[in-house]
Amino acid sequence: MSKAFDAIIIGAGQAGPSLAGRLTEAGMKVLVIERKLFGGTCVNTGCMPTKTLVASAYAAHLARRGADYGVTIAEPIAIDMKRVKQRAATVSLNSRTGIESWLRGMNGCTVVQGHARFTAPQEIIVDGEVFTAPRIFINAGGRANVPAMPGIDKVDYLTNTSILELDTVPRHLVVIGGSYIGLEFGQMYRRFGAEVTIVEKGPRLIAREDPDVSDAVKDILEGEGIACRLNAECISFKPHAEGTEVGLDCSSGDRNTVGSHVLLAIGRRPNTDDLGLDKAGIETDERGYIRVDDDLSTNVKGVWALGDCNGRGAFTHTAYNDFEIIAANLLDGQNRRVSDRIPGYALFIDPPLGRVGKTETEARKTGKPLLVSKRPMTRVGRAVEKDETQGFMKVVADADTRKILGAAILGTGGDEAIHGILDVMNADVAYPTLQWAVPIHPTVSELIPTLLGDLKPVS
Repeated sequence: MSKAFDAIIIGAGQAGPSLAGRLTEAGMKVLVIERKLFGGTCVNTGCMPTKTLVASAYAAHLARRGADYGVTIAEPIAIDMKRVKQRAATVSLNSRTGIESWLRGMNGCTVVQGHARFTAPQEIIVDGEVFTAPRIFINAGGRANVPAMPGIDKVDYLTNTSILELDTVPRHLVVIGGSYIGLEFGQMYRRFGAEVTIVEKGPRLIAREDPDVSDAVKDILEGEGIACRLNAECISFKPHAEGTEVGLDCSSGDRNTVGSHVLLAIGRRPNTDDLGLDKAGIETDERGYIRVDDDLSTNVKGVWALGDCNGRGAFTHTAYNDFEIIAANLLDGQNRRVSDRIPGYALFIDPPLGRVGKTETEARKTGKPLLVSKRPMTRVGRAVEKDETQGFMKVVADADTRKILGAAILGTGGDEAIHGILDVMNADVAYPTLQWAVPIHPTVSELIPTLLGDLKPVS
């Protein structure tokens, strides 16, 4: 016999618990099903533990630079990797426990742990128990992508999940993939004391960014002693006495490298291959992401998909916004749409990259007349005072409407300062509104009006 609910939420990641809160407040009887760890990727294997590790790595880096600030610290700086790991694990545990306690104590909410699978459009089975609801929300998240590469099945490797279990510093960490996850872990472990090689199949790092951003990031990493091997067209693996031999087939440099540890950082894939979506008739694309409309509804009436599994955003903040869109439309009589969302994100190397809207490359493809301005971080008093002047700011605007199309801030505080530009873009006002603001001195944001005042036409 089945148990009936008003709504079922599959997955207790970023969007699920908040949605459960809104639905129960509206008087609905809600079932939340979590397969493993409450909190999803962000809490357990993503933002929270990794940014805790980044903070530890920054502390080590700053300690080594103590003399630059007139602070004498005994050398060498020692890394207690067991304590580093424990600190990150504690941050995750506290958040995970808090989310689980919140859900289990929520009036009108039932929590079941197990693997959910569809048996019909409005029917879910978990460990032989059947549940039904007229509204089902899939918040199943994603996991590390492990593509088929020659020899990968013959060697040990790490993913963004398993690397969190390390309590020693690798002798030589070889990172496969030159994008966000790979670069963050690469710099982090270099600062912990590992030799690090980043291997990227393409001609430059973080290929979605403008070439000047990619080049500047590469310079920052290489300045810390990280080897960046680009154009690695055919990556292969085989066991070696010292760990794993990685074949690179690069256009220049050695044809291989030997790592004590290998980290695969080659994107993510959705957790949709074992949900029984076919039994419900729910459509996915060729990569397994659930197809959703602009309001996050699937092709099956009464079923929505949120977060990493819908392919409409790969970030914690976009997953949370998915919840906001669905709650606003279902409960508040609004008409919120994913296409209204202005993309913003950050790369949390040090210094960080804050990004919003279109890149200059993307803006040029629109054919619109553009205005562009770029200033180095050496012009930012706060950066000079901190002796952290790497990077630059860049903004792109529409010459006709004078509205900002996108911006990048690669530099100290860039992940925070970018929000001033993001807010103006969301307000849908012309850039002089921000240009005539009076930001606080000394901050990174204070250069933004100057940056905007220097916007010039581009050919």
